[in-house]
Amino acid sequence: MLAATLAVACGGEADPFKTKIPGDGIAAIDTAMMMHHIRVLADDSLLGRAPGTLGEERTAAYIEAMFSGMGLKPGNPDGTYFQKVPLVGITVTNSPTLTFAKGGARQSLKWRDDFVAWTKHVSPSAALNNSPLVFVGYGIEAPEFGWDDFKGVDLTGKTMVVLVNDPPVADTAVFGGKRMTYYGRWTYKYEQGMKHKAAGVLIVHETEPAGYPFAVVQGKVAEQFDLVTPDKNMGRSSVEGWITLDQAKALFAMAGQDFDSLKATAATKEFAPVPLGVTASLSLRNKMRTIDSRNFIAKVEGSDSTLKNEYVLYNAHWDYFGIGAKVNGDSIYNGASDNATGVAGLLTIAKAFAMLAPPKRSVLFLSVTAEEQGLLGSQYYATNPLYPIEKTVAVINMDGLNTWGKTSDIVVMGYGASDLDDYARAAADEQGGRVLVPDAEPEKGYYYRSDHFNFAKVGVPAFYPGSGITFVGKDSTYGMQKRAEYVANHYHKPSDDIKPDWDISGAVQDAQLYYRIGYRVAIAPTWPQWRPGNEFRAVREASLKK
Repeated sequence: MLAATLAVACGGEADPFKTKIPGDGIAAIDTAMMMHHIRVLADDSLLGRAPGTLGEERTAAYIEAMFSGMGLKPGNPDGTYFQKVPLVGITVTNSPTLTFAKGGARQSLKWRDDFVAWTKHVSPSAALNNSPLVFVGYGIEAPEFGWDDFKGVDLTGKTMVVLVNDPPVADTAVFGGKRMTYYGRWTYKYEQGMKHKAAGVLIVHETEPAGYPFAVVQGKVAEQFDLVTPDKNMGRSSVEGWITLDQAKALFAMAGQDFDSLKATAATKEFAPVPLGVTASLSLRNKMRTIDSRNFIAKVEGSDSTLKNEYVLYNAHWDYFGIGAKVNGDSIYNGASDNATGVAGLLTIAKAFAMLAPPKRSVLFLSVTAEEQGLLGSQYYATNPLYPIEKTVAVINMDGLNTWGKTSDIVVMGYGASDLDDYARAAADEQGGRVLVPDAEPEKGYYYRSDHFNFAKVGVPAFYPGSGITFVGKDSTYGMQKRAEYVANHYHKPSDDIKPDWDISGAVQDAQLYYRIGYRVAIAPTWPQWRPGNEFRAVREASLKK
């Protein structure tokens, strides 16, 4: 691995951690410019920045104008600032009822209040017709932990009922202890349904292990997008969805089972699937459309004749939910924090690079679409890259910057994953001795919930920072209180607007740190690597041998 890395990265001998960062670049990342970008991107005139809408067109006009005005080169080799991303949008047009039946007993679940469901099949309809329900615990197959929740069960034509997150096992060597692994993500549960040819997958929603309230899931009654990959789409389960905890408990009672008892059993390796003796019926009617959405990309070309063909990539998703259900009279989902702040950070960092002599490696500024639809824009770029993935040195992802003031620390999602932590530590130390800290809520699996994850899956070391939690001049509980308040009251809601009490100095502080990290990676004599034992290291090693 070391030989491969050095062979492609031998353009300098200077210690990047001792290299002085250009002060003019740091100064270019300021509060006024950051706030200007946020105000434009979170304005009602952008209509919530949903893919395939007038809001996308207006977002495109702004981002491309900013890239061009800074003098950045078009990032697409075809001479444009965008990459087309083919999407199919599917909207459920009826208000279906999900019915559980056992003998003469019936349990009817109300659309949106009790359950949310959709299909990724490109089809005008999808249904469950008396599909037998089978409880599969956490739905995990993890041979490295000796864990198999399926144990050979045939789920063809049946519907999985599955728990979210990882099993809460006592052994910290299994599933990372408190930290959520990818096995715990809802996306993995649906992938398991596809693998086992299940007709349907219903995840039981619980706020704590999911990491958000059921109100967030209710947002999925709107149009759902997927990449246009017909073979894959039609291979998925016909119906995917969530049910509330109360309805799950009622279902288990109908089946003559106790939910809490079976959930406890599911946290053991001995668990085996439990047929519930109950059937599920549901009929969805769909409206469909195909669109070409866009990833936006610009480039600062490196100064070294060899290393300019290696790339440091900054990313921030531009999309949000557009116009949706009214909440307290507001129907525009502006996404001010999520993720107008991240795009503002991307644009201010791009300006800092554009105004100075370029570093040795090239730097890419990527703003992807459809993150809120399941990380689709980044998935498309990672599998259809404009620049070789095996030449992409690192990714720095920005998804929701700090709007509550300066901190004495910086949270790193997936702390300890790669050498990028060393670059972050050096940058933080230069900011008055800030310190790196791991995520205080690792059980919520944030490392698997943003765009950098798609780059990690193809082997690129990916850095995903969060806001610090120790705020200068505030008590020790302030940071976690603000985080909890945001998730409970504003996450994926129209109320994610610019607030009168925002303090953007924290976002500027963090963006300056990300600039320092990327600049140093762009001049370093070697590439950052995944740490030994990391789940993505083998993929990277394989890509470097090509």
